[in-house]
Amino acid sequence: MINILIVLGAFIIMEGVAWFAHKYIMHGWLWVFHKDHHKKETDGFLEHNDFFFLIFAIPGIISLYVGMQNNFNFWFFIGLGITFYGAAYFFIHDIFIHQRFKILRNSNNTYLKALRRAHKMHHKHLGKEDGECFGMLWVPFKYFVESKKK
Repeated sequence: MINILIVLGAFIIMEGVAWFAHKYIMHGWLWVFHKDHHKKETDGFLEHNDFFFLIFAIPGIISLYVGMQNNFNFWFFIGLGITFYGAAYFFIHDIFIHQRFKILRNSNNTYLKALRRAHKMHHKHLGKEDGECFGMLWVPFKYFVESKKK
């Protein structure tokens, strides 16, 4: 049971890490890698922004490795939580929201509609300043209200 709580805790903490990194790093000193993600069109399937996948994957890989070398201790389960968050990010952000693969296009689910709306509001800002909605899974309440109206 404790291992499940560690995985869940790491997953939840990653939402905060992702919010912080998005707001202060991606929209800060590493904007050069993130700005193509805010352009209306990109030149290909990959973006410079995809570089951040590696940055977020490395702590998960290291944690999994250290945990496996130590009898699958708590580091392994922290790595699992980080990895699960990375998978959720890929499915929610890249597939569902940005439609990199043309599946999961429509949903009447209130949470998913609010999630899409919040992300759309984030992308209305084409520059690195004046942004909003920097998290991935945490959606401000006002977007739930808006999604129920439609």
